[in-house]
Amino acid sequence: MALFDENVQVVPAPRRRLPKTATAGIWALAIALIAMLVLTVLPTSYVIQQPGPVFNTLGTATGGDGEKVPLISVDGADTFETAGALDLLTVQVVGNRERTPSWFELAMAWFDPSRAVLPIDDVFPEGQTSEQRTEQSAAQMVDSQKEATAAALIELGYDVQPVVRVYSLTDDSAAAGILQPDDIIVAANSTPVTDTETLRGIINAGEGAPVALTVDRQGETLTEEITPREAEVDGETLWLVGVTTLHDYTFPIDVTIQLDNVGGPSAGMMFALGIIDTLTPGELNGGADVAGTGTIDSGGTVGPIGGIRQKMHGAVGAGADYFLAPAANCDEVVGYVPAGLQVFSVATLDDALAVLEGIRDGGDLASLPTCE
Repeated sequence: MALFDENVQVVPAPRRRLPKTATAGIWALAIALIAMLVLTVLPTSYVIQQPGPVFNTLGTATGGDGEKVPLISVDGADTFETAGALDLLTVQVVGNRERTPSWFELAMAWFDPSRAVLPIDDVFPEGQTSEQRTEQSAAQMVDSQKEATAAALIELGYDVQPVVRVYSLTDDSAAAGILQPDDIIVAANSTPVTDTETLRGIINAGEGAPVALTVDRQGETLTEEITPREAEVDGETLWLVGVTTLHDYTFPIDVTIQLDNVGGPSAGMMFALGIIDTLTPGELNGGADVAGTGTIDSGGTVGPIGGIRQKMHGAVGAGADYFLAPAANCDEVVGYVPAGLQVFSVATLDDALAVLEGIRDGGDLASLPTCE
């Protein structure tokens, strides 16, 4: 029996070619995958700004021991029950000079209205380390809390005294071994000093002559003589005693603001409102959920901040119905207000209080300034 016929030639079936459209699709998919891989690996020079945590100044925060504590507490004056929220808002930055977001992450953020893509130099200046930025941000937060406390207490009629406090001594300081951090400089050459500009003017007027500084050191009054040293600063000849000072205040009551791991000056206005609500009877906001942002100084002037669009989205996410925006930021607000949020323009602490009064009393909110 023959198992095969050697005279029969078997011809293989012809291979079917893929349609041109299928071939093109495969090539397109391959190119897309390669492009996605490249965009994931290639370094960028941008960072992403997005909404950060929201904190109710009338609520609690986590203390250093992990326990919940009042975000604002007062000792030395009567305090009152509050309700609703006076939210301060933060932004988070995704990326730094050590690790920038991928091009794919940037593309995703570009189409998200709650996030912004920024050049890295705008957030992390050349030559500044992440540690230095954190330290600067923390110092700004401390100053913000002091200015907010001063603004609130002055608004309520308390006697608040400005002082010049020594923050640190510079390298090779003329004041080394004489002044100490936390010293309060009360006078220079018997002239009262309440701001750094006055102190600097008295020192430079002496053109290198020794200056007698009256200092309050933990309640003890001292008089110390320091001989300034000549230095060139931005092309100008100055006489320096070699200290870094802070514009500080002495307060008639103790106000403590507990908020760790948050930096920058932009919470100042909301701190001030939270302090006022805590120290006055009734509900400053009528029990409503109000969010806001803005720097503040002791005179009650509200200043601009960064990331206001992200903060508006953060307010909506926290359930706020109303938003207090610095008047100087209005050009960044118009056309970008998230649905369901009513935004008011404020230039001073009194403006913010007027908005809260309208919300509390059911007033004509349409008559209040908005960003237009």
